[in-house]
Amino acid sequence: MFDKILIANRGEIAVRIMCTARALGVHTVAVYSDADVDALHVRQADQGVRLGPAPVADSYLRGDLIIQAALDTGAQAIHPGYGFLSENPDFVDAVTAAGLVFIGPSADAIRAMGLKDAAKALMVKAGVPVVPGYHGADQDPALLANEAEKIGYPVLIKAVAGGGGKGMRLVEEAGAFQEALASAQAEAKTAFGNADVLIEKYVTHPRHIEVQVFGDGKDAVHLFERDCSLQRRHQKVIEEAPAPDMTPEVRKAMGDAAVKAAKAIGYAGAGTIEFIVDGSDGLHADRFWFMEMNTRLQVEHPVTEAITGVDLVAWQLEVAAGGALPKSQDDLTINGHSFEARIYAEDVPAGFLPATGTLAHLAFPADARIDSGVQTGSEISPWYDPMIAKLTVHGPDRAAALRKLQNALGATKAAGTTTNLNFLRKLAAHQGFGRGEVDTGLIARDIDALCDEGAPQPIDIAVAVIAATGVTPPFDHKAAFSLWGPVTQAVAITRGEASYDAQLTITGATTVEVMVDECPLTLVWNGAQWTMGQERREALLHGTRVSIFGPQTLTFQTVDPLDRGSAGLGGDTVLAPMPGLIHAVAVAEGDSVTEGQRMLVLEAMKMEHILRAPRDGVVARVSVATGDQVTAGQSLIALEPHDV
Repeated sequence: MFDKILIANRGEIAVRIMCTARALGVHTVAVYSDADVDALHVRQADQGVRLGPAPVADSYLRGDLIIQAALDTGAQAIHPGYGFLSENPDFVDAVTAAGLVFIGPSADAIRAMGLKDAAKALMVKAGVPVVPGYHGADQDPALLANEAEKIGYPVLIKAVAGGGGKGMRLVEEAGAFQEALASAQAEAKTAFGNADVLIEKYVTHPRHIEVQVFGDGKDAVHLFERDCSLQRRHQKVIEEAPAPDMTPEVRKAMGDAAVKAAKAIGYAGAGTIEFIVDGSDGLHADRFWFMEMNTRLQVEHPVTEAITGVDLVAWQLEVAAGGALPKSQDDLTINGHSFEARIYAEDVPAGFLPATGTLAHLAFPADARIDSGVQTGSEISPWYDPMIAKLTVHGPDRAAALRKLQNALGATKAAGTTTNLNFLRKLAAHQGFGRGEVDTGLIARDIDALCDEGAPQPIDIAVAVIAATGVTPPFDHKAAFSLWGPVTQAVAITRGEASYDAQLTITGATTVEVMVDECPLTLVWNGAQWTMGQERREALLHGTRVSIFGPQTLTFQTVDPLDRGSAGLGGDTVLAPMPGLIHAVAVAEGDSVTEGQRMLVLEAMKMEHILRAPRDGVVARVSVATGDQVTAGQSLIALEPHDV
């Protein structure tokens, strides 16, 4: 076993690798950018080495600096985690040339699976079923459009070097093909340095089921399947293992195909074979097709660990150090059921836009596994993936595990940035999901209901009003009385476009009356929460915001009674929804635009975001150019006023 390893990554995956390394007595070296000086993964490592400025091109993608850091600190091996350089074969070659061990597959194996078109040709040769499509080298737009017609709409355009949903577009009909192609190619070029795409048949009731494989370069096993069908923007949201409604026959067929794929390239380490499955009429052994192989540890590996009892990172270290496979296929069994939910800083109703901010509060239940690289006080920056944590639960069966997931999400508290917690809670409670009726279109079909938070309940408003005063119980209620009776305080708060004017009266050491819309509400402090009848709420005042923790996490804004603010810019201005880089400007001053027309492309959080015209009008001012770095809320484009 190694004495010391360097982890060429950040955030939750770096922390997770350190956990296993520490248990095995292996010392760890962290690398970090200027944005991560105080990050959790840096503080938990035995040593830390600065790489450079915040942009990944200047830090986490600097393979030369990472290798030098390993040599300087005496590390014997480099674990890449996932993302960044984890699937870069040139980096693997450089690591090996430096006399270090890469904890993962060989460069040849990564190259074999790195381009989707070549990988599919290899899989056909190995006897693994693949989706009908065009995987050729000719990238002429007219030829690609013609191939799409041959395949039959709907089709998927996919970057050949892609992953994480980047460079991927669903095209429903021929008229939309060329615009989608240009968009996919541009995003692929930015994300991977390769604009080439392939075209595949889109399965109308698809399920995304993947198989965890592990090899030692000579032999390989599978550790069963995960269902990753709950996705938004082609990125996974909730994963589970095993897949619902999986039969022994289909499991064996998929497992055998996955092992064939791994053996075909002499695979060593942890990898995942991803299949697209036709779920329109149950699962069948002849209705799954190879999509791609991820030649690294997957984000969702904890659910596999939960049902198999295997520490995949420990296996990675053991095999990379020269050991054989720790278990044979017959030694591996499934125990119970597991779910993982990905908690992100993102604005779901706004189209899952990544969010930033400092975590004023972050707390998780004790009966769930939490993989996180942040904690209370950590900053969610615009430079990296906005994941807050992965929450994983395990139960004896799917129903029990789902109840644990619902309870754990309900007990999770996060404040200081916008999160997807409310969305995850609704998704975990979705009746179709509860019945195991999952496919990749579920979220899109029910997105309105999943995003609908509804109006705050009276108790939410009342508790927000109490918290906005900054005074906490027990109250000095005698001081809150005048000669003639209790003193009433006027308090104003807002939530989005809604404003609430209330009167708060302290009536006892632990009791308060709040008058909202002429409706009196009496609340009692029980030592930990505010109660009103059977309802319970917790509150946190952070800066000028109040977060309410209950069935939903809601955020209110306090209002200074001397400064009620202004109405804002309305529909005349396009603002940056988050910090980022202007990738393209599609309009100029004087142009006439229609509502919804593409105006700008903002690159942020490793994704492209199209900003569209808020209404019909004429462009009065363009304040940015391609290549400009912008901040959240910055004015980008202004339209002429309505009355012009």
